[in-house]
Amino acid sequence: MLQLAVRIGEAMLSLGAAAADVTEAIRRVARSFGVRCEVDLTFTAILVSHDPGPGAPPVTVLRVVESRTADYGRLTRVLELAADLGDGAGGHQPGTTPSPPGSVATTPEAVDRRVERAHDLLDEIVSAPHPYRRSVVTAVLSAMAAGVAVLLGGGVWVVLVAAATTAVIDVVVTRLGRWGLPPFFLQAAGAAIATLVAVLLLVLVPLFPVELSTLPPSLVVASGIVVLLAGLSLVGAAEDAINGFPVTASARVFEVVLLTLGIVVGIGAVLDAARRLDVPFALVDVRSDPAPLWLQIIGAGVVAGAWAMSSYARPRAALLAATVGGGSWLLFTVLSGLGAGPAVASAGAAVAVGFVAETISRRTALPAIVTSVCGIVPLLPGLTIYRGLFTLIDESAVVGAGLQTLLQAATVGFGLAAGVTLGELLARPVRLRIRRARLPLQTG
Repeated sequence: MLQLAVRIGEAMLSLGAAAADVTEAIRRVARSFGVRCEVDLTFTAILVSHDPGPGAPPVTVLRVVESRTADYGRLTRVLELAADLGDGAGGHQPGTTPSPPGSVATTPEAVDRRVERAHDLLDEIVSAPHPYRRSVVTAVLSAMAAGVAVLLGGGVWVVLVAAATTAVIDVVVTRLGRWGLPPFFLQAAGAAIATLVAVLLLVLVPLFPVELSTLPPSLVVASGIVVLLAGLSLVGAAEDAINGFPVTASARVFEVVLLTLGIVVGIGAVLDAARRLDVPFALVDVRSDPAPLWLQIIGAGVVAGAWAMSSYARPRAALLAATVGGGSWLLFTVLSGLGAGPAVASAGAAVAVGFVAETISRRTALPAIVTSVCGIVPLLPGLTIYRGLFTLIDESAVVGAGLQTLLQAATVGFGLAAGVTLGELLARPVRLRIRRARLPLQTG
């Protein structure tokens, strides 16, 4: 039974769950079998120990998390399995009537059958094929980049070029990943492709009767950067740090910094090569006629929903993420209109996203991390990162200005992560009060 609990924790950690949620799920599953245990986990390993008391040796189980990838469909099913086990209804066969909550089998044979069924269900979950083909994921990511281009004020041509560029990035990065290339180089390759397209636009657009303001290369790069940034575990790092898991939080932060540096290296290498080839630089990134607010909200919804689907969330979860993403952009726009800076407005919108995600998680049977992580994707500072790097490469610009812009991007990113975590923490007592208020009505 300890092995089952640790396997569930391993699956959750590898699929993107926060350390606190993993620890609670392991303890809850173990308690459902009448076992008390101590849990210690890092970013790559889980250690669970049970001391049965005098006269019996302690039992310790260790599992190593070999791979990590965001798969919200599988994560949702693993959490449902953990919840069923914790309620005493785990492992029942489909089509049969589950046991009432709290009724745990006590005979050794019944416990063995229950554990075996739970292992089978977990095997089925982790080995199940993805609900979408890779070509569908590529198309969804292209739609995501198109939505980002709309948010940044790009026109039709920018939307089309950004979508096509992201499709190329996904195909190349997927192929390189199959060859065993580490994630750092995958991020660098993706950012380099986006920047190379921008450099080609800088060279080719002046040859045609088209202004750079009509097809700003920086918006194409920024759209690709947001797609690359969306996969970073910023929210998980902040949540682990705040909930008292410094080792796991430090590892997540280091991973985020390393993968972000991969993006920086990819952009910087192409921009530096272009400068040495005397490519004329021009930073044109904001149109004078941005899209109307209603279209921006739709674009933000597309971005959030597309990222949820690219992480293999089910259509219902993707639709919910799209709704939250559109709402987060609306709140960000309102706060910006009231005079809040980018970091404050982003953090304020993230607090609302975290609050909503945690409040509706039990009612919708969707993990809060799915809604919250996808809901803040439209607010990621892709354009700010490109501006800062562009300024650093441009010899005519002040170096301090580029560093200041990159610092602003980092502030926005960590503000989003901390805001989501704060919103979830604020929502938990509210959800508990609602649940306690409903209990008398249900028992009556």
